[in-house]
Amino acid sequence: MEPGTIVTVAPTGAEAEKAAVPALPVTLDELVTTARECEALGAAIVHVHIRDAATRPTLDLGRLKETVAALRADTNLIVQLSTGGSVHDAEADRLRVLEAAPEMASCTMGTVNFGQDVFLNRWEFIVALHTGMQERGIVPEYEIFDLGQLTTLHRLLDRYGPPAGGHVHVDLVMGVPGGMPGTAEALVACLRDLPAGATFSATGIGRTTLPVMLASLCAGGHLRVGMEDTLTYRKGQPVESNMQLVARAVAVARLAERPQLTAAEARVLLGIKPR
Repeated sequence: MEPGTIVTVAPTGAEAEKAAVPALPVTLDELVTTARECEALGAAIVHVHIRDAATRPTLDLGRLKETVAALRADTNLIVQLSTGGSVHDAEADRLRVLEAAPEMASCTMGTVNFGQDVFLNRWEFIVALHTGMQERGIVPEYEIFDLGQLTTLHRLLDRYGPPAGGHVHVDLVMGVPGGMPGTAEALVACLRDLPAGATFSATGIGRTTLPVMLASLCAGGHLRVGMEDTLTYRKGQPVESNMQLVARAVAVARLAERPQLTAAEARVLLGIKPR
């Protein structure tokens, strides 16, 4: 079991609308302030989606570069850009995210039904992301929405070699309508298929946030929380801020005697070069 816990905050996502969720950080200033406050509470990684001037999801490269620079200037967090964007983004735009030079980026291991939409990730696109990150020294987080995607990960590593940094880290995204359920049983089923030596975090969507958090800690995993993944703190109580979710994750990790790792400690574990 890992001695400590990496807490990732995913503050924005591409689904919720600012008009419906006023606390959602969508401007650069809001994102940087949120990241700084979450770092102070114990987050080590920030998983980043960005919005345009009209608060709509965007993969504009100029905005991505500006965001990476601002987060690096104002925090010591590991900056992890989403290459998923929204389900409507083109593959070319998603690949171009790597040109913003983050320390980490997501790499989803397969296509999944995403509510009423389809989150498309073709094999050729997965290979392009993986090899593009190898070339640029960007450490991937392999996003797993269903059990079979771990088989795809093994195939990828066998054919194209280990990721930049040499360490394999996956995120089990659980509870998405169309993907694996957010249950302890589903999480345990994934563990036997993790690559040797890999670490994992787990993300519980919506009402599965707490069950997945507890199961992940018990199994030696790490945590991802944030308003990208849930807008409800408990039944009938909306989330007030990302800081509220990070504070709870840190408290639960400490209760499990697996206190949060700093960003510097997380870099060592994940094979990311120090700042």
